[in-house]
Parts: sequence; structure tokens; C-alpha cells
Amino acid sequence: MVKAVKPFLMFQGQAEEAMNFYVSLFPDSRVIDITRYGPGEAGVEGSVRTASFFIRNLTIMCIDSAIQHDFTFTPAMSLFVDMSSEEELRSIAAALSAGGIVLMPLGDYGFSRLFTWVSDRYGVSWQLNLP
Repeated sequence: MVKAVKPFLMFQGQAEEAMNFYVSLFPDSRVIDITRYGPGEAGVEGSVRTASFFIRNLTIMCIDSAIQHDFTFTPAMSLFVDMSSEEELRSIAAALSAGGIVLMPLGDYGFSRLFTWVSDRYGVSWQLNLP
């Protein structure tokens, strides 16, 4: 029987920085746990071996990969967030898009009052929606 399904974000040295950034943006969010690579282990000592954090009603896992990869995140997989106010959406959109890419600028696309799709400075894609 399946116990849980969680998004899993694989970084290459920025997991803790990204996790702390995301938790700082959303009220009632927090880091749940973090374990680090120790001396002689596969990853860079002190980097994130495994971690999990909580945003709104979602637990997300992340790591700093011990293996370098030629791939990263793609906008085909994104975190979709229903926002409670226009001010909140605009504020979080500005923070997430700083140093990233705006894939769909803030606007009314017919399926919501206000929507934007951004890829943040870490490459993680976010769809922010005001229903």
C-alpha cells in the first residue's frame, strides 16, 4: 500500500538555499528535516543528503545530488499554487522570478483572474494562480 507521494527536487549544491528561500515566501511553511553528507560519503561534506520542507499543504523533498548530471528542471513539471489574494500573488511572483525566467507574464488568461508561470533562479517552475 502506498504511504505517500511527494514532489522530489534534485539540486546540485543549492538544495538548502532553495528550500530556505521557498519556506520564506509562504506563510506557515517550514523545514521539516535535513540530513547532510558526512566525511567520506558520496556527496560534498555538509551538503544536503536528504531534506523535506512543508509549503501550504504539501511536503516536498529535496537533495543535493552526489552525482553530477547533464539535466536539470524543466517547466513540464511545475508546482501549481492557488493564491488567496492579488497582493500575495504579485509579491511571490516577483520573488520567484527574480533571477529566473517569466514563462507566462502576469495576466488574465481566461481560466483565472490572475495567473503567471515562472521558472525561479534554481530552475524550479511555479504556476501561481488567483482563482
